[in-house]
Amino acid sequence: MSVNFEILAPAGNEEMLRAAVFSGADAVYLGLEGFNARRSAGNFTPDTLKEAVSFCHGRGVRVHVALNTTVYTEELPAVTQAIRAAADAGVDALIVQDLGLASLAAQMAPDLPLHASTQMTVHTLAGAKKAAEMGFSRVILARELTLEEIEHIAKNCGIETECFVHGALCMSVSGQCMMSAFLGGRSGNRGSCAGPCRLPFAADGSGAAHLSLKDMSLIDYLPRLRQAGVCSAKIEGRLRTPEYVATAVTACRAALEGKAYDKQLVRDVFSRSGFTDGYLTGRRDGSMFGVRTEADTAAAKAALPRARELFRREYPRLPVDMTLTVEAEGAKLRCTDGVRQAIVYLDAQPQPAQKDQTEAVIRSLSKTGGTPFVPGNIRVEGGQWYLPGSALNEARRQALDQLLQKRSALQPWPCQDPVLPVVQKRPVPAKKEIWARFAVVEQMPEVLPAELAGLILPIAELDKVPAVWRSRTLLELPRVMFGPLEEQTARLIARAKEMGFAGFEAHNIAHFALCAGAPVWGGFGLNITNCLSVERAAALGAQGVTALPELSAARLALLGPRLPVAAIGYGHLPLMISRACPLQNVRSCAGCSKKGTLTDRKGRKFPVRCGLGVRTVYNPVPLYMGDKPDALACQREILYFTIESPVRAAKVLEMYPGNAPFDGELTRGLYFKGAE
Repeated sequence: MSVNFEILAPAGNEEMLRAAVFSGADAVYLGLEGFNARRSAGNFTPDTLKEAVSFCHGRGVRVHVALNTTVYTEELPAVTQAIRAAADAGVDALIVQDLGLASLAAQMAPDLPLHASTQMTVHTLAGAKKAAEMGFSRVILARELTLEEIEHIAKNCGIETECFVHGALCMSVSGQCMMSAFLGGRSGNRGSCAGPCRLPFAADGSGAAHLSLKDMSLIDYLPRLRQAGVCSAKIEGRLRTPEYVATAVTACRAALEGKAYDKQLVRDVFSRSGFTDGYLTGRRDGSMFGVRTEADTAAAKAALPRARELFRREYPRLPVDMTLTVEAEGAKLRCTDGVRQAIVYLDAQPQPAQKDQTEAVIRSLSKTGGTPFVPGNIRVEGGQWYLPGSALNEARRQALDQLLQKRSALQPWPCQDPVLPVVQKRPVPAKKEIWARFAVVEQMPEVLPAELAGLILPIAELDKVPAVWRSRTLLELPRVMFGPLEEQTARLIARAKEMGFAGFEAHNIAHFALCAGAPVWGGFGLNITNCLSVERAAALGAQGVTALPELSAARLALLGPRLPVAAIGYGHLPLMISRACPLQNVRSCAGCSKKGTLTDRKGRKFPVRCGLGVRTVYNPVPLYMGDKPDALACQREILYFTIESPVRAAKVLEMYPGNAPFDGELTRGLYFKGAE
């Protein structure tokens, strides 16, 4: 169902849901236990989901269920139960990240609308159009976009767009962060993020938290976002409080109506040293960063009583027409919302009246306070009769209760049993291909080993790739393409198609649109973690896929035979990628070398590199699997060079094919423990 503009509120539990609805939210989003990006929230069971949908639909509030995590192959049967629970409850949409889960939902409940989660990293027009082509009815855009970029997408993509307007900002682009997974085994892609970026990561060694962004607040921009074509203003915060939700919803309603709102209360209920609008306005500087202070916490505690008043009573939103028909034999009250109706016969016997009682009757029937109804057209038919006010009040209450019950009836979506692929454990091949990815051509050693099957290089390097290697080189497309980079990438792709390269590496669904007709390999930015995701990648045109490095070796083996699979075997892995720059906490862009380090609380230094409009934070400890040749069940192992010198790259290229032990500190990543 298309909407004009909605205020979409978080409901981490039943109390938050009630606060959102009572304060005037048009829609809520919530999670089922298990597969959602806030697994530590209260969340809902299939039974409490039905109760929540009934409560919301009775009041004209839509319910979106977040199934927005990556899914492992062995979890697919349980995911089918979650999809069925959502369909049975008659929810208004499923929010999904995983390509396989999206195809599974479309197979089981084809009429149930799908929304592309912000975890899918859709941030360009090509990505939004591809989401529409894939069957999504709405795309939840990346939080890093400017107002102009949002408008360009919203007015041209052909489907609904949703934007976050208030709440926490992740330092990393959503769906492209592996920091929590690699530092502690708790994956943000799985809804288990431990929030390590809120800890000290200092660009100057001071112990400051230079990866901690302030919360965003775009409430004042809501009218402009509506004009830009956005259909949904999303409030982040399923892990927060009912008071927080009610305050944000109330402020959003006021802003849309052109009214003043209590900005101090909004800040007091929750902020990190205030708010930022830096992404929307393009002011991406050190002012975007902030931490939660003791003063912030004290202000929140003091603000709770005021905030609770915002959801003490129902927010009236449903117009209801009433007709009281009075005859000598009795009276009846008919209430309708335009679709459903309720009829109640009054207990009291009408008495002839000396004067017209119409105004008194209308006043009595208009008393809908404490309900979600707003009196509309009220008519009195049948002449001059007297009825006691108590009888009118009781009839009104009964009729509105009946109407609310009818509105609250569940309307399940048709749902059929799924056809899941037979899980086949992939054996470790007797011989694997070794591929090397380099950040720039200058990083390549002068002599590459004969065992090397192919290269992966950023597409910006295409003119530097030695001609002898072009037929064995995949051109890596940027994982994110903010600003003009999408158009620049499209031009480079058009050129590269005529130059004899092996193909392109896609890290985003937009890339499949940009590379139409050319060979494509799915990169790890697609977050491939199960056999259905592999099949969906194949349907998009991928000739092979690189698994998300968060997979354990055992789960890697379950990706099925549909496509060749690659795994990262070596590399200082990119833990996060960000449009904001942590180095701007200590220096400006002017004269910056585009390099830096972040020092954590243990003294470990994380390399930072800037390029193509983003900053990447790398793991200081390299992953190495060269001495474990039988561990990874994949056709290709990729040596992922990022910050190494040509000399160091040459050394790794010498060690790895010979299965030699590593010559320094290493990590096995998550291959032997996996991420939860």
